[in-house]
Amino acid sequence: MGFDQYHEPADELPDEVRTFARMIASLGEEAEAINWYEQRISVEKDKDAAAIMRNAQLEEFKHFGMDLEFLLRRKPQWRKTLQGILFQDGDIVENGEHAEEDADK
Repeated sequence: MGFDQYHEPADELPDEVRTFARMIASLGEEAEAINWYEQRISVEKDKDAAAIMRNAQLEEFKHFGMDLEFLLRRKPQWRKTLQGILFQDGDIVENGEHAEEDADK
Protein backbone atom coordinates (compact mmCIF):
# COMPACT_ATOMS: atom_id res chain seq x y z
CA MET A 1 0.00 0.00 0.00
CA GLY A 2 1.39 3.37 -1.00
CA PHE A 3 1.09 6.72 0.64
CA ASP A 4 0.53 8.96 -2.34
CA GLN A 5 -1.99 11.26 -0.66
CA TYR A 6 0.65 13.92 0.00
CA HIS A 7 1.67 16.49 -2.57
CA GLU A 8 4.16 18.06 -0.22
CA PRO A 9 6.90 16.30 1.77
CA ALA A 10 5.06 14.39 4.50
CA ASP A 11 7.67 15.18 7.14
CA GLU A 12 7.10 18.90 6.57
CA LEU A 13 3.34 18.71 7.05
CA PRO A 14 1.82 19.42 10.45
CA ASP A 15 0.07 16.52 12.18
CA GLU A 16 -3.39 18.03 11.63
CA VAL A 17 -2.77 18.27 7.87
CA ARG A 18 -1.64 14.67 7.75
CA THR A 19 -4.74 13.59 9.67
CA PHE A 20 -6.85 15.65 7.28
CA ALA A 21 -5.23 13.89 4.32
CA ARG A 22 -5.94 10.50 5.89
CA MET A 23 -9.59 11.39 6.41
CA ILE A 24 -9.94 12.65 2.83
CA ALA A 25 -8.42 9.36 1.63
CA SER A 26 -10.78 7.42 3.90
CA LEU A 27 -13.78 9.35 2.56
CA GLY A 28 -12.80 8.41 -0.99
CA GLU A 29 -12.26 4.78 -0.04
CA GLU A 30 -15.68 4.60 1.60
CA ALA A 31 -17.30 6.15 -1.49
CA GLU A 32 -15.51 3.61 -3.66
CA ALA A 33 -16.73 0.74 -1.46
CA ILE A 34 -20.30 2.06 -1.63
CA ASN A 35 -20.01 2.06 -5.41
CA TRP A 36 -18.64 -1.48 -5.53
CA TYR A 37 -21.50 -2.75 -3.40
CA GLU A 38 -24.02 -0.93 -5.59
CA GLN A 39 -22.65 -2.71 -8.63
CA ARG A 40 -22.53 -6.11 -6.91
CA ILE A 41 -26.07 -5.76 -5.59
CA SER A 42 -27.37 -4.81 -9.03
CA VAL A 43 -26.21 -8.11 -10.55
CA GLU A 44 -26.63 -10.47 -7.60
CA LYS A 45 -29.37 -13.05 -8.17
CA ASP A 46 -29.35 -14.60 -4.71
CA LYS A 47 -31.62 -12.50 -2.47
CA ASP A 48 -29.81 -13.49 0.72
CA ALA A 49 -26.43 -12.55 -0.70
CA ALA A 50 -27.86 -9.25 -1.95
CA ALA A 51 -29.32 -8.53 1.50
CA ILE A 52 -25.91 -9.08 3.10
CA MET A 53 -24.31 -6.78 0.55
CA ARG A 54 -26.94 -4.09 1.18
CA ASN A 55 -26.18 -4.33 4.89
CA ALA A 56 -22.45 -4.02 4.22
CA GLN A 57 -23.08 -1.06 1.92
CA LEU A 58 -24.99 0.70 4.71
CA GLU A 59 -21.98 0.24 6.98
CA GLU A 60 -19.75 1.85 4.36
CA PHE A 61 -22.24 4.70 4.01
CA LYS A 62 -22.19 5.21 7.79
CA HIS A 63 -18.38 5.39 7.69
CA PHE A 64 -18.60 7.86 4.79
CA GLY A 65 -20.89 10.05 6.89
CA MET A 66 -18.59 9.89 9.91
CA ASP A 67 -15.55 10.79 7.78
CA LEU A 68 -17.46 13.70 6.26
CA GLU A 69 -18.60 14.96 9.67
CA PHE A 70 -15.01 14.83 10.93
CA LEU A 71 -13.89 16.98 8.01
CA LEU A 72 -16.79 19.43 8.32
CA ARG A 73 -15.96 20.01 11.98
CA ARG A 74 -12.54 21.19 10.89
CA LYS A 75 -13.76 23.21 7.88
CA PRO A 76 -16.70 25.39 9.01
CA GLN A 77 -16.99 27.04 5.59
CA TRP A 78 -17.51 23.60 4.02
CA ARG A 79 -20.32 22.94 6.50
CA LYS A 80 -21.92 26.29 5.70
CA THR A 81 -21.79 25.54 1.97
CA LEU A 82 -23.23 22.05 2.36
CA GLN A 83 -26.06 23.33 4.55
CA GLY A 84 -27.26 25.26 1.51
CA ILE A 85 -27.13 22.18 -0.73
CA LEU A 86 -27.96 19.07 1.28
CA PHE A 87 -31.56 18.29 2.23
CA GLN A 88 -32.82 21.27 0.25
CA ASP A 89 -35.63 21.26 -2.28
CA GLY A 90 -35.21 22.86 -5.68
CA ASP A 91 -32.49 22.79 -8.29
CA ILE A 92 -29.30 21.24 -6.95
CA VAL A 93 -27.00 23.36 -9.11
CA GLU A 94 -28.77 26.59 -8.18
CA ASN A 95 -28.65 25.63 -4.51
CA GLY A 96 -24.92 25.00 -4.90
CA GLU A 97 -24.34 28.38 -6.49
CA HIS A 98 -26.28 30.18 -3.76
CA ALA A 99 -24.60 28.16 -1.02
CA GLU A 100 -21.17 29.02 -2.37
CA GLU A 101 -22.04 32.71 -2.48
CA ASP A 102 -23.49 32.64 1.04
CA ALA A 103 -20.48 30.81 2.46
CA ASP A 104 -18.17 33.54 1.17
CA LYS A 105 -20.03 36.21 3.18
